[in-house]
Amino acid sequence: MHVEYHKWYSHRLHRDMELMIFGHAGAPTIVFPTSYARFYEWKDFKMIDTISDKINAGYLQLYCVDGIWAETWYNYGIHPNARMQRHNAWEQYMIHEVYPLIRHKNQNPFTILTGTSFGAFIAALFALKHPWHANKLVAMSGGYSTKGFLDGYFDNDVYFNSPLDFVPNMHDHNTLERIRAIDLKLITSTWDIPICRETTKELSTKLWNKGIWNQCDVWNDAQHDWPDWRRMIRVYL
Repeated sequence: MHVEYHKWYSHRLHRDMELMIFGHAGAPTIVFPTSYARFYEWKDFKMIDTISDKINAGYLQLYCVDGIWAETWYNYGIHPNARMQRHNAWEQYMIHEVYPLIRHKNQNPFTILTGTSFGAFIAALFALKHPWHANKLVAMSGGYSTKGFLDGYFDNDVYFNSPLDFVPNMHDHNTLERIRAIDLKLITSTWDIPICRETTKELSTKLWNKGIWNQCDVWNDAQHDWPDWRRMIRVYL
């Protein structure tokens, strides 16, 4: 398998950022890590191994990016608005630094966003906020409520990082049409963490209410854990 490691200083984030690429060709697939995890998480938990046949065959090229969630959503030592500003800066790093690397490496325009647990939330949030940068979303066991992170604080920056809040109020025709063009797959299970299971279904309903097609699957024999996410990616990626 072709593997690359990249590291550079991001002037948008004022720190070094790292990522790994797995595969030589295929649909560029951006992998967002879970809560406190790093860019090598999918390698460590054998997600890469699980779909190695698809990667080696040139169907998928994975870009496993680094999250800075300890500086954003989980940084309880700073004001909630400062956490959101830091998250927004990370999104700008993705758009203006990671995406140009992807386009340089891979001419395939069909871009997939994926993640599990908190990574699924980040993937879905990014797809819905920046729909021109996504063609398919595979969000496994995501939780889409922001209330547990921000101690009840709410402002415009929180609002636009909370899909359950901003999706019902989306009215721009062009943006809605672009989101409707994304293949949205939201996956949970009967044994998932309750807030993940319930908010996955809630987000699906709110998307449907806006005329946005999405596939919401509830597995009957899966839990909130890597062995089941490995089974899921065989189906959805």
